[in-house]
Amino acid sequence: MRTLLLLLLFCHVSSPVRHSLKFFFTACVGVPNLPDTVLVVMVDGVQSGYCDSNRNLRPTQNWVKSLLRQDRRQVDWYRTECFERQPNFFRDTMRSWMHLLNQTGGVHILQRISGCEWDEETGEVVGFNQYGYDGEDFLSLDMRTLTWTALKPQAVTAKLRWDADTARINHNDNYLTKVCPDWLKKYVDYGRSFLLRTELPSVSLLQKTPSSPVSCLATGFYPHRASLVWRKDGEELHEEVDHGEILPNHDGTFQMRVNLNLSSVTPENWTRYDCVFQLYGVKEDIITRLEEDRIRTNWGKTVLSRNIEKEEPSKHTILIIVILVVIAVVLIAVIGFIVYKKKKAQPSTSSSGEQGSGGERERMKEFHSCPTQSSGI
Repeated sequence: MRTLLLLLLFCHVSSPVRHSLKFFFTACVGVPNLPDTVLVVMVDGVQSGYCDSNRNLRPTQNWVKSLLRQDRRQVDWYRTECFERQPNFFRDTMRSWMHLLNQTGGVHILQRISGCEWDEETGEVVGFNQYGYDGEDFLSLDMRTLTWTALKPQAVTAKLRWDADTARINHNDNYLTKVCPDWLKKYVDYGRSFLLRTELPSVSLLQKTPSSPVSCLATGFYPHRASLVWRKDGEELHEEVDHGEILPNHDGTFQMRVNLNLSSVTPENWTRYDCVFQLYGVKEDIITRLEEDRIRTNWGKTVLSRNIEKEEPSKHTILIIVILVVIAVVLIAVIGFIVYKKKKAQPSTSSSGEQGSGGERERMKEFHSCPTQSSGI
């Protein structure tokens, strides 16, 4: 299922006029304090709405709120799907698949990703509908043949049953190729100023330790159609490079990173490398040259040259030495004070000892007779 999520959420063609509407349904059993079903709506990779079987319905973008105020039919559709139809459908499907897989209890998760993509320039529409069970791909609807494809051997029986339900297949075909594109076009129209904006990211070079890979992080860009690569002498690198996923930020923008392994590269050759970010639709790239004074570590300082770090003590080492010296001085002072008090407290005669204890009693009386002060905290 992880592969399914990555393909549908993050893999897009480079055309800036291709839009997507995706519905992420999740149902679970055996998990307390969670709704039976949850729906998350994504438009062009941005969360636009949320609802669940606990009768929560919440648009997450201002332009979606405006759309729902104008189109009450969609409000009614979401309420019916989230509060009634989908909870019943997922409950029955979960029970059927658990029986099919000889499962009598435990925690189980059923997921469905459905929706459509629409190319604003060519008018092409592509629908999709795929199910996952317990984290693995299970069934997928082939939109060309309008038959279900079993994505694992245990799903063959479910495929045969669902292929026989022609009414449901026809409903899926109509919804994914007609209703969904119409809704997507309306969403794009209402959210055009938000969905078609362009935001460039901030790009940083990060490194955990001097021996760790250098990570090039681009965050705050929009839309998600972007690339981030490492180059050496102007040529894109494919080895010693680890590409991360495009991930959403909380503010509707995106982030991505790519790591470069420098274990076999000497520091004097670092400047031959650079990180290049490209946002589709923007002609100018953001190029960040690999230089030591640009790299930030996870403790907030720039990376020092390895040779300098070997020859000079670090600030942490100096601080530890100072602390140890202070502790040693304090210990010596305390021990000396204790020895001095013991010698002074030794009585010369018994009478002097009685006088001492009597004087001590008088001082204790004075202490207990002092008025107390209330704390100011």
